[in-house]
Amino acid sequence: MFVPTIVVLGALVKSASAAVASTFTAPAAAPTDTSPFYVGASNSTITNTPLVPGKVFDRFIQIWLENTDFASAASQPVFQQLSEQGITLTSYYGVTHTSEPNYLAAAGGDFWGLYDDNFEAVPTNISTVVDLLDQKAISWSSYQENMPTDGYEGFNYTNSDGYTYYVRKHNPLVIYDTVSGNATRAARIRNFNDFAVDLGNNSISQWTFITPNLRDDGHDTTVAYAANWLSYWLLPLLNDTNFNTDRTLILLTFDENETYTINNQVYTVLLGGVIPQSLRNTTDSQFYTHYSTLSTVENNWSLGNLGRQDINKTVSNVFSFVANGTGYQNENVTTLPLLNLTGTIPGPLNPEYYVPYLAPTEGTGAGGGPTIIPNGTNTSLTTANAPAPVNISAAGANVDVKMFSVAVAVVLAASASILLG
Repeated sequence: MFVPTIVVLGALVKSASAAVASTFTAPAAAPTDTSPFYVGASNSTITNTPLVPGKVFDRFIQIWLENTDFASAASQPVFQQLSEQGITLTSYYGVTHTSEPNYLAAAGGDFWGLYDDNFEAVPTNISTVVDLLDQKAISWSSYQENMPTDGYEGFNYTNSDGYTYYVRKHNPLVIYDTVSGNATRAARIRNFNDFAVDLGNNSISQWTFITPNLRDDGHDTTVAYAANWLSYWLLPLLNDTNFNTDRTLILLTFDENETYTINNQVYTVLLGGVIPQSLRNTTDSQFYTHYSTLSTVENNWSLGNLGRQDINKTVSNVFSFVANGTGYQNENVTTLPLLNLTGTIPGPLNPEYYVPYLAPTEGTGAGGGPTIIPNGTNTSLTTANAPAPVNISAAGANVDVKMFSVAVAVVLAASASILLG
């Protein structure tokens, strides 16, 4: 029997644990070193495909921190120092609350109505950025601090000191079964001991997603603590050519802001050797969201698209620095959508406004390539004929929700015709 994970949350209720006041402790002697603290031994160095040149950059590295208002990050000297080295995106937004749906969005172009941080597994007929990269043989990997083994699918992991440093909800690729359910792909979801080895062997992939642990990303601590981690970890690596080449673009961002009652602006800066000197210590006020990380990658490598929010030009502008280099025309968004809504977006992971997974919308994204339609997709169930949302949590805890959901979808698909935005 399918066991649902249903938690009813208020629209503005946070699930984050309380902050822990503490002093930053370096997890290893240097970011280039392995450490017993990182738990899992390295699974030898990663093997990458030959480099595929991009139009503007050849390597894209994302580093995500947690739950901080724009002004709070901007007040920290380390973020000010980093901004002097790059382009600060002053109108970059998370796409919802809580944490997990933001990570989902960056990998799959949607957060599927999710509004909590429960254990989720998105089925294998849903594509991700990995599928787009694999189509062009562009190497990719993810590094998760304190994840015990490569491809680990557990909900969290507690170190021997009794503290839970790693959580699945901050590991976007592992939540998608099309990645974690494939052994070859799962091996590319790696830990920080792997990172040290891969860095030493100059084998960092072309697309890389990096998540610090719950203390170093500021989730269980403070933004000042996260800033200290950046001083220890990122600042030295900016001078390491195995990490940061003259064709590397680095995105440092936060998953969401701290104050749920205001729109979801987060401090974000573009760094890396590819940023020309003339653009360093500048700002970019174009409207971006986490979906822009997808559209920018698609644009740079002339990729296809996922047929999700990555083809919604309102929320997926390409970073201007890249768009200017490729000739891509961004959308001039003058009225920003509300991106702090929680629990009100229909989707297959929202038990109060449930709709089944819909087929991708075929369209043209920033890369110009075709939309991926995975095997097993019900192409007849689209946004144009989607069923009305239904509250499956009201069906009762003893109901087989999976079978109930299928039955509801069949009935409503035949009788309802609405367009879901």
